[in-house]
Amino acid sequence: MPEREVAVTNRAVEGRIVPAGTEIMIPKDTFVTITQSLGGTFTVAVNGNLARIEGKDADALGKTVEYEDLSTSQDGSVNDDQVWAALRQVYDPEIPVNIVEMGLIYEIEVVKLDTALHEVFIKMTLTAPGCGMGPVIIDDVRARVAQLDGVSKVEVDLVFDPPWSNEMLSDEAKLELGLL
Repeated sequence: MPEREVAVTNRAVEGRIVPAGTEIMIPKDTFVTITQSLGGTFTVAVNGNLARIEGKDADALGKTVEYEDLSTSQDGSVNDDQVWAALRQVYDPEIPVNIVEMGLIYEIEVVKLDTALHEVFIKMTLTAPGCGMGPVIIDDVRARVAQLDGVSKVEVDLVFDPPWSNEMLSDEAKLELGLL
């Protein structure tokens, strides 16, 4: 996909203002500029604001979303690598870098239950404590990890100690953001 693309909504579509997180309705026949299409969601510029549109509403932009296969091991187990792969599919709506490369994930733990199911515990932060999109990003984390076969529960612990800083960005993220 081109870096930016103009689209016209072919139906009314829900969105969230970035970074406030406020829900809005974008009317049918509205010109939007798609600024980011990552992790199964879209960030669009509309009426002077950025808004995030969920992948389930891609058709309103004339788009489709293909999700990465999150198959588990052949033996049905869930491991750390699979959880990290799922988390790499979650993106900040303003920054074209996944939350792992941004350094937002501090810790993961996969616990196997007696029933062959697994619970996943994630400790993460946000770039800013007052981020209005924080609940949306946390919901994305839960949803992506819950897509793994054999995961029965995903618990996210949002922490702000240590506070996030640019030093937590991976070299890949710094390169993408022009910081290297």
